[in-house]
Amino acid sequence: MNFDYNTTRSELILAEYGRNVQNMVKYIITLPTKEERNKYAQAVIDLMGFLNPHLRDVADFKHKLWDHLHIISNYQIDVDSPYPKPTPETKEFKPDHIGYPHQRIKYKHYGKTVEKLIATAIEEQNPERKAAMVQGIANFMKMAYVQWNKDNVADEVILKNLAELSGGALALEENVNLQKVEFKQQNNRQNNNRGRQNNKKNRQRNNNNNNNNNKQRH
Repeated sequence: MNFDYNTTRSELILAEYGRNVQNMVKYIITLPTKEERNKYAQAVIDLMGFLNPHLRDVADFKHKLWDHLHIISNYQIDVDSPYPKPTPETKEFKPDHIGYPHQRIKYKHYGKTVEKLIATAIEEQNPERKAAMVQGIANFMKMAYVQWNKDNVADEVILKNLAELSGGALALEENVNLQKVEFKQQNNRQNNNRGRQNNKKNRQRNNNNNNNNNKQRH
């Protein structure tokens, strides 16, 4: 008796489609006329789409299916594809490595964007527009500081950092009030403390009620 083990079978080229699809493609290659091959190839394409519905979320998923059909056939299938036939070279193609940008940021919690905004504000010639830009940048810096450090910050610190990052070119009056930004977790902690205090009061009230009820029974 001959047993059919996976170890004795040919390697699956695209495992997500299974061995049956691979055998169908192998059969299509052997068909004598292109008309027959086209007919069966379209049926296999429909089956491949059914077996992998997630490909419908991929842009131009039909193109992807036809590319996979050629790959499964080891680029040997001769059919009229609605898309250009892929080649082994395109399958092995790897995009160029994109280097990670190495830019020195003085204050990471403000990010590179703030530095670019400051540079733009320095070049602004309209005094009113420039003042509005500086005010907006300072408000954004305060929000970024609170989110990054998870702590509140005095306006004086933001104004000092603004002057430092702009090389003294941008400044706001020391008595200016920036947009109010509070660290929310601090508020949550206060709410939790209030909740614990209320629970404690409720337990004490219940204990007192129980003691009074016991005294009345005796």
